[in-house]
Formats: sequence, C-alpha cells, structure tokens
Amino acid sequence: MILDRLLVRAVSAFAGAVLRGGPRGRLSILLYHRVLAAPDPLLGGDPDTNTFRAQMALLKNIFNVLPLSEAIERLQSSSLPARAVCVSFDDGYRDNAELALPILSELGVPGTFFIATGYLDNGRMFNDSVIEAVRQAPEGNVDLTALQLGRHTITDLESRKRLIRHVIESIKYRRSDERARVAEQIAEHWGVNLPNNLMMSSQQVRELTAAGMEIGGHTVTHPILAEVPDGEAEREIRQGREELAALTGQPLKVFAYPNGKPGTDYFPRHPAMVEKAGFAAAVSTAWGVSTRETHRYRLARFTPWDRELPRFALRMVQNGLRPLRNAAQ
Repeated sequence: MILDRLLVRAVSAFAGAVLRGGPRGRLSILLYHRVLAAPDPLLGGDPDTNTFRAQMALLKNIFNVLPLSEAIERLQSSSLPARAVCVSFDDGYRDNAELALPILSELGVPGTFFIATGYLDNGRMFNDSVIEAVRQAPEGNVDLTALQLGRHTITDLESRKRLIRHVIESIKYRRSDERARVAEQIAEHWGVNLPNNLMMSSQQVRELTAAGMEIGGHTVTHPILAEVPDGEAEREIRQGREELAALTGQPLKVFAYPNGKPGTDYFPRHPAMVEKAGFAAAVSTAWGVSTRETHRYRLARFTPWDRELPRFALRMVQNGLRPLRNAAQ
C-alpha cells in the first residue's frame, strides 16, 4: 500500500511536469487492440482483464482521462488540462465490448473505438486467421512455398510466434482480398477451423454508443491506404464513416489510419481525404504526444506494452518526452 501511494505521488509529479496543460498542452493517446479474458502467449501485446483494470485505475487516479474529441478540441483551444490522456481501441474486437467496456464503465474512463466495418457480425481480420491457424498447426515441417512464404519448422511456442510474425509481415501490404485469401489458404493447409466470433456485432457497437463511448472510423476492410489507389482509399474512408454513422445514429468525428505509420502506411495526401470525408481529426501510430502545433489529422498515439504497473506508469511519462516526429509527416 505504501509503495502504491509512493508510485502515485511520483508519477503524478513527473506526469504533471511532462504532460503540461494550457497553451503548452501535451496530449497522450493510448492505443489498444484487444483485452483478453486470460493471458495468451500468442497475443503478448494485448493485456488481460486484470492488467487492463489496473492500468485504467492508475490512469483514473493520476491522469485526466478525456474523451478523444473533447481532448482534441481543448488541445487546439489551449484549454487542455495537465496530465491529459485518452484511451483508444482499434479494429473492433468483440472483447472490447464484452471485457473492456465493463471495466471502463465501472471506473468512469471514456474510450474511443475505431472500427473497421467490414468485419462486424462474424467477420475475421487476416492477421487473426494467421494467428489461429498457426496456433492449431501440428508440430513439424511447414512448406508454404506455394504461397511464396517459404519453409519453416514448428517445434515450440517461439517457433509459432516467429512463423506468425513472418507470415503477417509478408502479406500485410497486399490488397485486403489477397491477404484474406492467403490467410485462409494457410488454414486450409492444416485443415483447421477458424473462429468467427472475434469481432463485434452491430448490436455491440450500438451498446458502446449507448454507454457513452465514442466511435471512430477505421475504413471498411482495413487496407494500407498507401498501397491502394486513391479512389479506393477515399471510398474506404467515406464508406466506413457512413456505415458507422448509420449504425450508431451519430456523426463520426475521428478517424484512425489502418496500421497508421506516417510515410509508410499513409502519405501526406491521405489526411485531405479524411477531412473531405467529414472527420474533424485523425490519429496515427507515430509514438509521442501531440501539441497545438501537431497537425490535427496526424495526431500521435502509443501502445503501452508494459504489464507491470510501475513500468506502465514510467512508460506513460517517457512517452510524454518523445519528440513530435509525426508533426512534419
């Protein structure tokens, strides 16, 4: 208990000095994907409910957690409070509604959920197809040369992780339909059954809205915008917004670039497309904080990988010191 109090005092002091408010305000936006019922060794970047609850409780005790749209407006108007933080989720996983939402609601922490509409109601993203196929694959030699993915050997957990990383990185920048096709062929290679309950239902999106959470656009099929023709990129951005607005009955204000790395996953022309579609701001995956000088369609976000609470708190402070490299992208 004494250690907890000391941690809160120390982090609060450092965070107040780093994440300033007012005209020199600095906004820190956290990025999550999934919240798991129990730790999963193949999903090491995603927290379980105990870890997530502890992180949200720390944010509630130390930081000023704001709805994203409000925080962006206050950042631009120089009225952002010190230690300002936002919590966001990408893609639209079912566990966001079933596991994360109850924790957020209980603690009074607002969240923004960026949803790719093409996977709602029993859809599945290509990366999850890969993960679940490799999870169920038998040990032994793996010949994926017919898919231009090489030969591999599965012997243990680490070899499964390596194979998952290799496949996802190899096909990530292909067209959405081709990524899905290759991922399905990998599952067929082992004859495994893939789950159809990973993503939210339309009703769960409505439940998030009813609970006071913000919904943001994330395209339809989660393409890497830099890899598709401009007309297709514009359609994905616009259609995703229209579908979510129709589903929730509310206009969408914020957008998240799929994958989100400036200069690699989206280019300077894409923020104009996002603005044209009717969004007021957009977030990337460039780490760091945002200030009044940061382009409102290129806001920074970071993922808090640390599971131990003191390290998580330290990471929050460290992120506030990161240079704003995304501002010029």
